[in-house]
This record gives sequence, C-alpha cells and structure tokens, in this order.
Amino acid sequence: MDENQNKAQEEQEGKNGVERAPAPVKNEKKLKIWRMVACVAGAVAIAATGFVTGMCVRWYSIDPQMRTLIAVKEKIDAHYYEEVTDETFYGTLFGAVNQQILDGYSGYMTPEEYASLTSDLNGNRAGLGLVLLTQSHTGEEQMFVTRVCGNSPAEKAGISVGSYVVGFGKSADSITLSQNYDVFSEFLTDYDAGEKFYIRVVTGEEEKTVEISREEYVENYVFYRANDGGYAFETSGDCQEIKNGDVLSCLKEDEAYIRIVQFTGNAEKAFAQAMQLFKQEGKKHLILDLRGNGGGYLEAMQGIASYFCKDATGIRPVVAIADYGEKQEKFHADKNVYDDYFFSDSRICVLADEESASASECLLGCMLDYGAIDYEDICLTEYGGKAKTFGKGIMQTTYLVNALEGDAIKLTTAKILWPVSKNCIHGRGVLAADGTKTVARDYEGENELVNAIKSLLR
Repeated sequence: MDENQNKAQEEQEGKNGVERAPAPVKNEKKLKIWRMVACVAGAVAIAATGFVTGMCVRWYSIDPQMRTLIAVKEKIDAHYYEEVTDETFYGTLFGAVNQQILDGYSGYMTPEEYASLTSDLNGNRAGLGLVLLTQSHTGEEQMFVTRVCGNSPAEKAGISVGSYVVGFGKSADSITLSQNYDVFSEFLTDYDAGEKFYIRVVTGEEEKTVEISREEYVENYVFYRANDGGYAFETSGDCQEIKNGDVLSCLKEDEAYIRIVQFTGNAEKAFAQAMQLFKQEGKKHLILDLRGNGGGYLEAMQGIASYFCKDATGIRPVVAIADYGEKQEKFHADKNVYDDYFFSDSRICVLADEESASASECLLGCMLDYGAIDYEDICLTEYGGKAKTFGKGIMQTTYLVNALEGDAIKLTTAKILWPVSKNCIHGRGVLAADGTKTVARDYEGENELVNAIKSLLR
C-alpha cells in the first residue's frame, strides 16, 4: 500500500467513527512515570513509618524515669511562671550527678569545660602563674606563694616561692595593702590580658613592687639544675633548652637535679632532653623532684619510666597495670634505657609530698618494683604531722558524649597496680612508715630542698 492509500484509509476510518489506538510508546512512558511516582511515594511512606517506629522504639527503650524527666521539663517550659533556662535546668542536674553520685575524679564536662581541660593538659595557661596559700595554719588571711609556674608572668617578674603578696594597685604609687585573696581576685577582674598593674611582694626581709599582667603562656614542666648551672625546658614545640642560671650549689660535681611539675604537655620530650644533658655532663647521681606533681597523662609517665626500669628485662617492660575488674590492661615503657644513663654505683633519689599523686605515684611504684630505688631513697615532706604521698591509685578515662557538641564525661574506670608487686596505693599512698626519709615543710627559700638532699645523699 502506497502513502496515498494509507492516508485515505485513515481518513475513512475517522469518518466511520473508528479511532486508531494511541501510539504504544507514549502509553509506556506514562506508565513508567506513574510507577516511579508510586515507588517514590512508597519509599517515603516506608521511611516515614520506619522513622516513626524507630522513634517509638527509642522512646520506650528509655528508662521510665527519664521519660518522666523529659515530660516534667516540658511542663516547666510550658507552664512555670518564671523562665527556667536549659542551662539552669541541665546544669543543676549534671551538678548533682558530679557532686552526689560520681567520685571526686569523675564528672560531666560542658564543651567549654572539656576544651579548657584539654588546653590545660597541653600546658596552655592564662593568668599570672601564681599558686597561693590563702590561709595560715592559724586561719589568718594571707597570699603566700607556694608555686610559680614556669614561663609565667610571675616567674618573669622575679616572684619566687616563699614570697607573700601583700598589696596591689593600678600604679606603683597607689598600692592597696591587703592579703585578702577575694579582694585581690576582684581587683584582677578590672584588667584585661596584657593590661599592666602592680603588686607588692615580701620575700624574707626584702619588699619590692613589680609590674605584671595576666598573659597566655605555655608552662614549662621540666627543670634541670647542677652546681654550675640550671636549665628550663620549654614544653611547647620542640622543647627548647633555656639556660636560666638557676644553680643548686649544695650538689656535688657528679650530681644533678631534675624537677617534673606535671606529666602533661611535652613533659616527656622535655625530660628526655634533661636526661641527655645529664649524660653529656657526665653526671652519675640524680635527684628527681616530684613534689607537687599531681599527675597527668599516663602516656607521659610511660615515656619517663623508660629511664628507670633498672632490673626489668625486655625492651618495653610493663610499668603499670590497669585493673578494670573483669580484665586487665598492661602499660609498657616506650623503651628500656636505664643502662645508657646510669652506672652500677649510681644513686637515684626521689622527693615527694602530699600533692604527689596519680602518675607520680605510678612512677614511684615502677622505680621501686624494678630496683631503681628503695624506700630509703625517697624523702617525703612532713606537713601537719603527716609525711605521705597523696594516695591516688585509680585511673580516669574521658569519653566524648556528643562529638558534634564537644561535651564529655570523665569516669573512674580502673585501679592502677604497680607492675611487679601488683600493689595499689589508692587511699594509702607511700608512707614514712614504709622506710622513707622525711623533711619538714619549709617555704623559706630552698631550705626544704637542701635539707631533703642532705638527708638522702650526705
């Protein structure tokens, strides 16, 4: 049939009321579109159902008391006559958890608190760098300097341990004499970081007025001293060695002193540099000062313990054990280098006090268990009729609660055992009764330090 005949036939069919069927291709396209719409709608319906079901399951899987708490908060938000902010509501609840349920080492931390803790543990500080004892043993007001943070504005201003802050003012000529810490704290709120003011300090019979300001700084945690020189080790960056001339004249030629303030920041690297200096100068005997060292990261302790595993075998001996109850975890030294730094007749002595805690006590246990020291090589500071270390033999682990928000909770998770004896000193500490030496607390200059060294090495 030619084209004209086909066209004529179509026209005739139209006249007869007979219509040709629509092109099958167009019909299939419409069907496909409707099928797609139906599939999408079905998927959305299934997802919505799953979501609702999941929410219901989630809701009813929550403790009934928690559901009640949520309902109570909703009622308070909707009907209480005064506004109760989320910060107040949840802050009160978490405060109760921290103070009344968990131990003193555990607690919930807001994002700001967790960020501050992390920054502090890395050595970042802001302020003057003074630690003050605000009452005398008879209860009188005072601002007695018990610690000056390394690299702080206070250290740079020449303030030393054993001094008293007795006044403060906007200028050197307008000093308000006061030893009330609360008044001093209120005074500081008027000054921003970097804004200068003056404080008056009394050390023994010397009185001076110093210019100072609150600053951000990275604290130095490791200090090395000998009878001919002294060094601080900057714990930021590559832990630079800073010669500060802080000699310790009571030491003999073959003796050195190293103080570790905390096991945080880059303390491990700084200690390695101090030990390298110890070796380069041909020293034989070491006084390790852990007074006031409240601990820090167990990882830093593992690195420092590498120098004191005298009788241990293997290249990475166990230096601590975490006992979780149902299981135990062993923590190893990074290496075993005692013989690289000490001789057969070397003497290692340790100074400690009631503030030596946690990782400090863990290091003491490692040194005792592996024979680097005996109890008679430890000198404890006696204060208030007691001579002991703090007695913290438990470990905390910090968990992020919400990674996006940045809040966290720190929980006590294990007891810490010494590596060989399996001793746990929690609630006890190292005591004078164990056979240690003791020295009286004395903030006058370096009397306490010198007397401790004499009791151990002379």
